[in-house]
Amino acid sequence: MAARRVFLIVLDGLGVGALPDAASFGDTGSNTLLHAAEAVGRLHVPNLARLGLGNVQSAPGLAPVMPSVGSWGRMREAAAGKDTMVGHWELLGVIAQQPLPTYPRGFPPEVLEGLRQRWNRGIIGNRPASGTRIIEELGEEHLRTGALIVYTSADSVLQVAAHEAVVAPEQLYEYCRQAREEMVGKHAVGRVIARPFVGRSGAFRRTAGRRDFSLPPPGPTVLDLAEGSSVRTVAVGKVADILAHRGFNEEVAAAGNDAVAWQVIRLAREIEGPALVLANLTDFDTLYGHRNDAVGLVSALERFDTQLGELLGALRRLDLLVLTADHGCDPTTPSTDHSREYVPLLVVAGERENGQALGERETFADLGATVADALGIEAPPAGTSFWESIVYD
Repeated sequence: MAARRVFLIVLDGLGVGALPDAASFGDTGSNTLLHAAEAVGRLHVPNLARLGLGNVQSAPGLAPVMPSVGSWGRMREAAAGKDTMVGHWELLGVIAQQPLPTYPRGFPPEVLEGLRQRWNRGIIGNRPASGTRIIEELGEEHLRTGALIVYTSADSVLQVAAHEAVVAPEQLYEYCRQAREEMVGKHAVGRVIARPFVGRSGAFRRTAGRRDFSLPPPGPTVLDLAEGSSVRTVAVGKVADILAHRGFNEEVAAAGNDAVAWQVIRLAREIEGPALVLANLTDFDTLYGHRNDAVGLVSALERFDTQLGELLGALRRLDLLVLTADHGCDPTTPSTDHSREYVPLLVVAGERENGQALGERETFADLGATVADALGIEAPPAGTSFWESIVYD
């Protein structure tokens, strides 16, 4: 019997241990969940524990639980990367065949010249950098000259920052749309990101006006296949940006973990009929992992655990709830970038009283195939479904 409603929540950056090839990415020994818990001393996440998170990765305050309410396992990324967008593609059944381009030494002259011609503005920066740091370093020059601050990171991104007194947000978004059109072929970066900021020297701050212009998935995701059926597809929060706004019937605005989680709870209480609700809790990654803030990450995970109790109480018998991640972002390493890690897989199926071990999945795409089975729709291109394991004894 197919599940009527599927709720898929991505705990952005919550990895559970280095993948075998992590050394190739500079991530040997990374373990976001374990190291954050060790840095703080103890986790208190009783609802995640009941679902089997400690069965995937034990940590101070997080022990294995048998039997667990949820089925549990971990997944490895088949694509060669650790990018948010490529991770989401694979979770939904599409494996990127080629790594997306990255620019550890900044963008080459031909890219910069194309952008200058498009924008008719100067460019400053052009190096991998922390967004807050480069804005502080170059903000005054930007205010004086009007040149746009362009930078990147270890991910496949081109970021453009501008003070709202120099470039209105809508104009900045237009510049980023133009950059998205420019960054094609061998320079087809995963995301072009607009970063408006305000304030003055020594007190510049980025606003909530960030907007991502993402490369669309290179194949049909489970969202695309669901959208073409009778299944209602709903994006909550930033995940619509990550997936280039493709495959959704409805987008629910929400910013920050707490707001996104409450919107998912609301939908679980209200939505009727077949549905696939997808949400991303970005704060684990953007506010804590990238800023090497283990205390903040653990605090955010404990807050979500409280909300998870509300969500579990709103589920119906035929519902499917999935918690996972898209990569790691270990806050205890010298790096502030993503880390190449396994991701947790926690699944609650209303038909089963207790969960079971799902083992180690060879690709995130197994999740997309399973969601397709749950909804009774065509499967995406990649992945092996574990639907029967989680529903039937």
